[in-house]
Amino acid sequence: MVEAQSWTTRRGSNPRFESANEQVVDIPVTPTAETRQHNYYSLISPNVVTIAIIASWYFSNIGVLLLNKYLLSFYGYRYPIFLTMLHMLSCAAYSLMAIKWLQIVPFQQIHSRRQFLKILALSAIFCFSVVCGNTSLRYLPVSFNQAIGATTPFFTAIFAFVITCKKESAEVYLALVPVVLGIVLASNSEPLFHLFGFLMCIGSTGGRALKSVVQGLLLTSEAEKLHSMNLLLYMAPMAALILLPFTLYVEGNVLSITLEKGSTDGFMVFLLIANATVAYLVNLTNFLVTKHTSALTLQVLGNAKAAVAAIVSVLIFRNPVTVMGITGFTITVMGVVLYSEAKKRTKGTGH
Repeated sequence: MVEAQSWTTRRGSNPRFESANEQVVDIPVTPTAETRQHNYYSLISPNVVTIAIIASWYFSNIGVLLLNKYLLSFYGYRYPIFLTMLHMLSCAAYSLMAIKWLQIVPFQQIHSRRQFLKILALSAIFCFSVVCGNTSLRYLPVSFNQAIGATTPFFTAIFAFVITCKKESAEVYLALVPVVLGIVLASNSEPLFHLFGFLMCIGSTGGRALKSVVQGLLLTSEAEKLHSMNLLLYMAPMAALILLPFTLYVEGNVLSITLEKGSTDGFMVFLLIANATVAYLVNLTNFLVTKHTSALTLQVLGNAKAAVAAIVSVLIFRNPVTVMGITGFTITVMGVVLYSEAKKRTKGTGH
C-alpha cells in the first residue's frame, strides 16, 4: 500500500515531502555583513587588526595632506576648489559602495525636510572648512598648516560659548593659553609665512570647530541622529553641488583644463584619483579606529598626528624650520594634550 504524501512548505527550509518518517533539514541563515566581517577578523589577531587600522589612519590623514600640498604647490595644479569638489564626489561614491554594497553600517534615511536642511547647513560649513584648508596648502608648508590646525580646541571652546552659552571650567580655559601662545610664537618665526595662507588656515580651523558645535546642536534628537558614515553619504554630494558654482566662477573652465592635461599626463590623473581616494579613507579610518578602539584613542592619535605630519612634511618637502617655530609648535601640541586631559577630568567630576 502506497503511503499518501503531500507537499508542505516550512518557513526557513525547502519544500519537502511529509511522511511518517520525515526528516527536517533546515537551511542555514545567510550571515549578515557584520557577522561576515567578524569571521574575517577572527582569523587574524585582534592586536594585528588594531595596529593595521591605526597605521591606515595615519597613512590616510597624513597622505591626503602631502598629496594636496604636492598637487597644489609643487605639481602646479592650482585649483583648490575643484580639488575639494573631487574629494566630495569621491566620498559620495565610496560611501554609497561602503554602506549599500559592503554594508559596513546600516543605511539610514533622511526622514524630514527639517533634517535635510540641517544636513545642508552642515555641508556648507564643511565646504568652507575644507576649501580653506586646501587653499592654505598652496601658500603654507604642511608643518605650519598643522600647527595652526592644532588650535581647533580653542575655536571649539569659543563657538560653544557664543552659540550655546556653554561654559567650561577654569582649568579647561587655562589649558587653552599655551595652545594660543604656541601658535603666536610659531607664526612670528615661520620663514615661509604668508598672510593669505594664514587667514585661510585660520578659516579652515574655525570652520572645523564650528561644524562640530553646530552638528551637536542640530542633530540632537534620536530621530535625527545619523551615523558618521551615513552623514558623510548625504553631506558629500550636497557639498559638491555647493562647490560647483564657486569653482566655475573662481577657477574658470577648470574641467576642460583638467581633461586636456589629463589626456597627455597620466601621472596627474593618477594623483587626482589617489588624492580623492585617500580623502575618503580619512573618514573611513576615523570610523574604524573608533569602532575597534575608542573615541579617546582617536583623540590621542589626533593630538600626535599634527606632530607626525609636520615631521614627515619637512623630511619630504625640505621646507625651512626654526628653533622658535619648533618650540611654538611643541607648546601648542602640549596645550592641546592639557586641554584634552582637563576636559576628561571635568567630565569625570560631572561639571
